[in-house]
Amino acid sequence: MNTMMKSYYNRYLLVFTLLLFGLNTMAQQKLGLKEAVEIALKNNYDILLSANQKEVAKNNLSLAAAGLVPSINGNFSNNNTIQNSKQTLANGTKQQQDDAKNTNTNYGVSLNWRIFDGLAMFANYERLQRIQASGELNFRMAVENTIANVLNTYYDLVRQNQQIQSLETALEISQMRLKNANNRFKIGKASKLEVLAARVDLNTDTTNLLRQKDVFRTTQIQLNELLARDIQTVFSVVDSIDIQSDLSFSDLQNSTDSKNPEIQQARINQQIARLNQKQVRANRLPTVNVTTGYVFNNSTSALGFAREATGRGFSYGLTATVPLFNGFLQSRNEKNAAINLDNSLIQYKQTQLRISSQLNIAYQTYKTNLELVKLELQNQEIAKQNLDISLEKFRLGSLSPVEFREAQLNYLNAFVRYSDAKFQAKQAETALKQIAGIINF
Repeated sequence: MNTMMKSYYNRYLLVFTLLLFGLNTMAQQKLGLKEAVEIALKNNYDILLSANQKEVAKNNLSLAAAGLVPSINGNFSNNNTIQNSKQTLANGTKQQQDDAKNTNTNYGVSLNWRIFDGLAMFANYERLQRIQASGELNFRMAVENTIANVLNTYYDLVRQNQQIQSLETALEISQMRLKNANNRFKIGKASKLEVLAARVDLNTDTTNLLRQKDVFRTTQIQLNELLARDIQTVFSVVDSIDIQSDLSFSDLQNSTDSKNPEIQQARINQQIARLNQKQVRANRLPTVNVTTGYVFNNSTSALGFAREATGRGFSYGLTATVPLFNGFLQSRNEKNAAINLDNSLIQYKQTQLRISSQLNIAYQTYKTNLELVKLELQNQEIAKQNLDISLEKFRLGSLSPVEFREAQLNYLNAFVRYSDAKFQAKQAETALKQIAGIINF
């Protein structure tokens, strides 16, 4: 195959590839951001697991689990003995029987109720309430983390799609340049070196486009994984990234103090530590139990005065236990509970400081990226004007291929920087809203 045939073959192969990609894109179903988040909220495995854990914490919140209600039991017992018996009665009479069978049967209903345990049961019920609130917070954090991941991955696809479009434009220009170089070479106005350079640049642009499409497809798979659906699903995304540029730091800070789930979780942990301390201290006080029941009794004996006896009736009682000494374990447990409470306060302050630091860093990044978006937009517009002028000069033959290629690369780099700046600004916006507990879509 000669050089001209190779050139035509490569050109047609490239056109066919781009056409095939274009038809595939047209056939793809567009996935909107709202739809993506709704699918994730319904299917994401982290959310489903957290929802089940929240349900467990909800089920555990009950008066019975805290020990505030009595327990009622049905009881039955039947005991039998077979033995050789020999008895001497008070009047001197002797009785003896081999294989004498004795039977004792009891059945009935009993109630046991701890009516006082140093108020530990009330502290336990409050602790279960806090655990349920903690489960709800964990579920909320799972939802917010999933939304943030979906937002960042989705807008990453938008950014990559914009860069694909830019690379496709660059490829079209490189095709035109190669065609122009071939025509100039045929009429003797260009050297073979110019044609080869144009071919190298075209191959470079083709490689960059294919690599960018590969990255785009990889990110598509990652988003499908977040949505917990078929990872081979192919879809298209919107064309632009909308950035909210009016976020106020004072509003974000106020919202963070009241809505940030990590800070709220640290508060709940502190409350749980305080309730645990109450439960430990309650062990110094007496416990009081009330018991009652209704019992049926029947017994038979092969020997003795009473060969058969039956009975039925109520039973009731009151028991109290006072702890006196357990080897100083109570003192040790109280000291440990006090240390755990102090640790929970330290962790709360540590969480506040960490979240405040994250908020300040994210807001600084957000403001910087907003300025970069404005700057890179200007750079892109200037690079576009420069490319248009360079393209016209190149067509007229008053601009060298090297200078034209430089203008082409300048525009491509300016477009990439602009799309990157918009994506990073959107990431910073999402991070700020997540920290402040107001993330939405």
